[in-house]
Amino acid sequence: MGANNSSRQPRMNVSEVEPSTSEQHEESPDLQAILAFLIRSGQVRILTNDEEDVEGKDSDSDGCSFYNTAQPPLEDPNPDTAEIDMSDLRQEILKASGRAFRKKMKPTVLHMLQSREHGRNKKQQFTLEDQRVINCQYLPNHMRTVANFRNKAFCGTFSKDGNIFLSASQDQNIRIYDTREGQFDLIKTIRARDVGWSVLDTAFSPDGNYLIYSSWSDAIHLCNIHGDYDTHIPLPLMPGDHSFAIFSMTFSSDNTEILGGANDGCLYVYDREQNRRTLKINAHDDDVNAVAFADNSSHILFSGGDDGLVRVWDRRTLRESNPTPVGTFGGHFDGITYIDSKGDARYLLSNSKDQSIKLWDVRKFSTVEGIEGTRRAVAKQSWDYRWQPVRKAVCKKRRINGDSSIMTYRGHSILHTLIRCHFSPEFSTGQRYIYTGCATGALVIYDLLTGKVVSRLKGHASCTRDVSWHPYENIVMTSSWDGTVKKWDYQHEEESDEELDEDYNVFDDKKRKCTRTTKHERVSKQRVLCGNRQGLFE
Repeated sequence: MGANNSSRQPRMNVSEVEPSTSEQHEESPDLQAILAFLIRSGQVRILTNDEEDVEGKDSDSDGCSFYNTAQPPLEDPNPDTAEIDMSDLRQEILKASGRAFRKKMKPTVLHMLQSREHGRNKKQQFTLEDQRVINCQYLPNHMRTVANFRNKAFCGTFSKDGNIFLSASQDQNIRIYDTREGQFDLIKTIRARDVGWSVLDTAFSPDGNYLIYSSWSDAIHLCNIHGDYDTHIPLPLMPGDHSFAIFSMTFSSDNTEILGGANDGCLYVYDREQNRRTLKINAHDDDVNAVAFADNSSHILFSGGDDGLVRVWDRRTLRESNPTPVGTFGGHFDGITYIDSKGDARYLLSNSKDQSIKLWDVRKFSTVEGIEGTRRAVAKQSWDYRWQPVRKAVCKKRRINGDSSIMTYRGHSILHTLIRCHFSPEFSTGQRYIYTGCATGALVIYDLLTGKVVSRLKGHASCTRDVSWHPYENIVMTSSWDGTVKKWDYQHEEESDEELDEDYNVFDDKKRKCTRTTKHERVSKQRVLCGNRQGLFE
């Protein structure tokens, strides 16, 4: 799933390898099916003779050593913000997050309350921007396990209104939870059909009444969420005779079409009104791992593949006979694992196996130099992110000539699977942050404008594949290959007396007395802030 091109990869999915005619006659269909399942599930790998000699060693063919997968990735100490500082996105984010007209010093809640009561903010009430400033001071920091499965959790996402959370696991069950008023109650379980290895992706319909899921199957399946009846309908895509999987899919905003990206390098469009596939577009040179609509108009599409390229398409001009993208972004050194649109048809994120996230502006497409440079860089990759640790060469801070991205974020690890990233919600944060899963089991939150990691929350024992921020509350759900779904929210943390005493022991008596007074004053102030937080928006 999401593997590199087999022509440059010694390890590959059996779905990417078609046996010859003579081999098909020699092997029984049952044996082929079993072997295909074992290799897709990662229980069996195909090695070349060259790999057998070095299997188990701690270096690759060019002598570069590997990072230990248990170690956190290195953060970029000095992110290059030159491009984003000159863009209009900077002022847009500063204004939306309430930082545009504030002093450099972070305002305290007490100061904002005083300003409101004294009428210094003119309206004598908190504006939406004020509320976002406060929300950003209470980012999630506390973890609670809300679901525990026997198999890997692949997908987990909130509905558009935040009242439903959908989880999909390798146990072939899709679970629907009621999340209203802080609860997390299981209301429905759907047994997925025709699952080759695991449910790979899910999506809510715009009206919130239906969901779709995909796997190693020739069809997408449509199911209802509410009601006493059960709808479970296959939507065939008719790809051909090869082993087939949809890695990413989404509904159009008008609920009439479903867009999917597949392992054959093609985009598929299924028309719900005609009940048939209407388009098959040859989009990438390798697996299409991510697709997204640019905004609610549903005309502009984004796609990202294992060829390392992100492409922009106009739905109104798509033709199977002449699949020409509007533009292409090049700058990653390896395949794309996920794409998220800001929702304004101008900015989008791409997560990549080169251990970085890039921010793109659709008004700045890459030149031929950048596109060809990306192709060459991806073709040179000789490691497999599904099995091997991250190579040091992959993590080097480099830039392809012609890279048109306006920001690059480094500090998380992409291994094993198609890890996802998103913009933070507009309502609660003004999209001030981007957040992503991590192969170390962490939830990583970046500041969109500075590129710095503002929070790294480690709570899973294995890869965090999917992350979902509640659209209106400071709650983030993480779904992991350790089989758990965890809920992250904010809880006030106080320093214990033992921790304070340990700090005092390093000072002499005079300094100890002064330090103790300062720390107790700070703890008391934090308690007041926490108490006042309950009535901030009343």
